[in-house]
Amino acid sequence: MNNLFLKCTLFGLALLAGQNTEAQNADKSKDELSVYRVTAQKVHDLVHTKLDVSFDYGKRYLYGKAWLTLKPHFYETDSLTLDAKGMDFKEIAIIEGNKKTPLKYTYDNEQLFIGLNKKYKSTEKFTIYIGYTAKPDELKAKGSAAITDAKGLYFINPDGKDDKPIQIWTQGETESSSAWFPTIDKPNQKTTSEIAMTVDAKYVTLSNGKLASQKVNSNGTRTDTWKMELPHSPYLFMMAVGDFKITKDTYNGKEVSYYLEPKYAPYAKQIFGKTPDMMNFYSKMLGVEYPWAKYAQIVARDYVSGAMENTSATLHGEYVQKTARELLDDNQESTVAHELFHQWFGDYVTAESWSNLTMNESFATFGEVLWHGHDAGQDAEDRSRYEKLQNCLRSSKEGVSPPLARFHYKNRDDMFDNISYSKGSIILYAIKNQMGDAAFFKSLNHYLTTNAFKAGETHQLRLSMEEVTGKDWSPYFNQWYYQGGNPILNIEYGYANGKATIAVKQVQESSVQTFSLPLKVDFYVNGAKIRKDILIDQREQNFSFDVPAQPTFIDLDPDKILVGQVIDNKKVADYLFQYKNAPSYYNRIEAIKFAVKDKSHDAQLILLAGLQDQQDDLRVLSIKGIDLSDAQIKDAALKTLLNIAKTDKNTSSRVAAIIKLASSGDASYKELMQESIKNQSYNVIAAGITGLKKFSADEADKALSTLDEDTQKHVTPLIKRFSGQK
Repeated sequence: MNNLFLKCTLFGLALLAGQNTEAQNADKSKDELSVYRVTAQKVHDLVHTKLDVSFDYGKRYLYGKAWLTLKPHFYETDSLTLDAKGMDFKEIAIIEGNKKTPLKYTYDNEQLFIGLNKKYKSTEKFTIYIGYTAKPDELKAKGSAAITDAKGLYFINPDGKDDKPIQIWTQGETESSSAWFPTIDKPNQKTTSEIAMTVDAKYVTLSNGKLASQKVNSNGTRTDTWKMELPHSPYLFMMAVGDFKITKDTYNGKEVSYYLEPKYAPYAKQIFGKTPDMMNFYSKMLGVEYPWAKYAQIVARDYVSGAMENTSATLHGEYVQKTARELLDDNQESTVAHELFHQWFGDYVTAESWSNLTMNESFATFGEVLWHGHDAGQDAEDRSRYEKLQNCLRSSKEGVSPPLARFHYKNRDDMFDNISYSKGSIILYAIKNQMGDAAFFKSLNHYLTTNAFKAGETHQLRLSMEEVTGKDWSPYFNQWYYQGGNPILNIEYGYANGKATIAVKQVQESSVQTFSLPLKVDFYVNGAKIRKDILIDQREQNFSFDVPAQPTFIDLDPDKILVGQVIDNKKVADYLFQYKNAPSYYNRIEAIKFAVKDKSHDAQLILLAGLQDQQDDLRVLSIKGIDLSDAQIKDAALKTLLNIAKTDKNTSSRVAAIIKLASSGDASYKELMQESIKNQSYNVIAAGITGLKKFSADEADKALSTLDEDTQKHVTPLIKRFSGQK
């Protein structure tokens, strides 16, 4: 049945029944949002989890044995509740020495309720044995936009009928580990682990911790046992099985390894090779050495999310693995950095509830930003930060957006959004700016070491910052963590009687809080820069400063730490000045974006300068926006465009320049198109063919037909995209 038809049919039935479906859904959403999402109560603490598993590819089953060691958290109890989704149970017993005593239990297909053999005190540990079968493909599990499925355990091409590898892998976040082993599936639980996997001897396995042993069995299988000796949360447990080739690296005496399909193994160092440098950078920056016994990264087919920071063993989606030619056009360095930073913020210290997801995802996104700065300089760091700001603003309308620490939500998966990731990262960057780097990173060290191998929340971060700095950071956290929204500032600049004036209005929607914003302002006067501090804390405010002459330019928030939007009514001359004389990444991209929209001759001068910008994305914006119908601009731009098209190290810039020159209709560029088709980059080849079509469609089609099969497969969709086809 067509989805549209199905929706119309259901709506018609609802009307016939005299029900307002839309109103019902609204009421349901309202009810769900009224629920305060408390941190899961700890009745028991997980201590150790031992699993022995094997797989039935035909049935898509996991046959498991679990030994769970637990203790009451505080109050004595004679019952135990475990999360276990869609399982069959063969035996449930308590282990006392060599003795197994069967236990009574009930089961509702999601939770297992076990009666213990006695009341246990918080000082007493006990071990439960469970023999079970997990049936993930029979589980009715709903996913979300961020994590598209929630069945925990995935059999990829188990019958070998498809043109893809046979693999098994797991995905525990948010609470899907309990689809393949019984546990207390909450992020505030921590347990050591031991996982024995019996697999076909031809396959490679990966799990948390170290490979403790491998035993070859008589039936063509092998049992690999992985041990994690430090506690971590159940959602961070992982397994992967398949035909992977391992490339080994090292960091500080620890194994660093990359698991890829054999086709991509030769490029492992090109894909993941910066990992040891990242580990070193993060360890020194945080003052906490990489905490786990090893670090592995594996790439899986048909993965249901982007990547997952399983403790000591990150799993990436297949988009990460590329050949050398594909890497010319794109790499996933940001993802590699993000997942690695989680090994501290998320794994070493874990958000105690999904309401506090900012303690995981904001930090990992922040880690990306800092890595780019360390690896490629401040401009690259600012570019990454600007991208996060735009993500944040896209998720708000008139300044309205949910808070970072969110205790009311419909579904825990809803927390995986631009607020938890992007907005949280730039809020961290802003407090770093206010606090100073030394105090900020000492605060992070305090938070990590105080809560090591435990769960943490936003208040603990605040308390660490207060412990280090001696300052009360409650106002900052109340504003940015516990209230929503972002400021929109409308700015007017003036000058009279030796005074420069700034009129500020906070014009975000009236229901959004009035923000307190300590910012700096740079006045460019007589070739010098004068910096002043201001505090914006009212809906409407005026500031006045004595300056020796009328400022040529005023730069509000030169550090660009504002987590919000500025409307400052600048003219083209202001943007040209800021591009050339106040050239932070933020100022440059805002000037270029203005020029693209403005289209005036003077605005074209900004784009002309932007053709030689050090950042490839700004070169691309400038290339796309420059107007070659303006004869003066064309004469000034053509040499630079041709140089970019032929020699630029970034293929995105080359593509933009090739297509721009082709659009000029000048037949002298036909040779450039033909030369581009000989390039190694798929993007450049596709641009060459796209450009050649402007001069001769037949020659373009012939050029495409002469390419090898692999190149044709890659460039054909690119040609459609570059041509504006769907």
